[in-house]
Amino acid sequence: MQVGLHPVTPDSFQGVRHAGSLSRAIQTGKVVTLFLGYDLGNSIGPRKEDLMISLFSSLLQGVFLSVGLSGPVDPLDDAVVTPIPDLKIEAVPDSLPQFQQQFSQYTAVFGVHVLATRGVPTEKVRHVAAVLAEYLDNDEDGVADDPRVVEAMAGRQMGMVLFASEREMERLDRSGIDQLGYHHLQGQFAEETKPPGEFDATIEEVLHLVTTGYGEAYPRIFGPRPGTELGDCLDRARGGRFGSVPRRYPEKAWFHYDDRSCDYPCMAVEYLYWALTSLLEAQADPERARQISHEWELSSGELVRERDPWITALLEDPKYHWATRLPDGRYGPAQGKTKKPQQDEGESLR
Repeated sequence: MQVGLHPVTPDSFQGVRHAGSLSRAIQTGKVVTLFLGYDLGNSIGPRKEDLMISLFSSLLQGVFLSVGLSGPVDPLDDAVVTPIPDLKIEAVPDSLPQFQQQFSQYTAVFGVHVLATRGVPTEKVRHVAAVLAEYLDNDEDGVADDPRVVEAMAGRQMGMVLFASEREMERLDRSGIDQLGYHHLQGQFAEETKPPGEFDATIEEVLHLVTTGYGEAYPRIFGPRPGTELGDCLDRARGGRFGSVPRRYPEKAWFHYDDRSCDYPCMAVEYLYWALTSLLEAQADPERARQISHEWELSSGELVRERDPWITALLEDPKYHWATRLPDGRYGPAQGKTKKPQQDEGESLR
């Protein structure tokens, strides 16, 4: 990938972003981090790896490297106008020159990128974008349910990156990638996207990205690390606090993920996926419940509410605006003027 340099302007950030925050970041010379992560499956087949490449670069004085910031994002100073996602798949815009060589399809959902290679069918790109829109705007009124989460995601240039296959992703030209500043890109393959007669991995992969946004927006609540409220819930679910996968989980555990490549933050993200999608009844089919039982025991909303009231309280607390309906890829917001979301009172982003 080639990095394109261009002058710093407020338009350098796609979607929801403050020109003031951007200028302050440049003045302080923040260091940026890239996590190019992908999950190779929906956690029910053979163990698969997560690839996380962490690389660093600095902002050049007066020049913006098409980056997202890894530092805390300031809370919304004013209501920010956010366009209603139209899910139109277009060419990668000139504002993202470093992606134009590798990716040919693009759309944005509340400023969060969705990029795809030429080999991914357009309808699958649109499906991923629609599921992302449904997670962020679950009542489908055209306004992001939690502007704080959208601010965290768009401000850090998070996005979904779609490939036709794992092999295609492995052939990705990473030249110059160390100069990119994208905080988190969540990978997904066309073959696992809405496959006929099988579980749709989009439900999981997109939620992983959204969970990352929540962790940045509410670090003391949903930060994927020990000591946060999510971390405490994870420790209960696994029967203790484990920095790595134990030889054997305690009998009282109901979440016993055994992929040794998955560290504590990874476990927290996986755990939240199982909890929320079970509350939304995505895992309740008896055959599906049997398939996942080696990893997750609470396959229905009733079981989660009965045995894990702590995560239930977090995910069903209306002030955090987690989805209350399972996305189905049919996002259809009411047509009308772009609305201005209101910032909720709550935990500061700092």
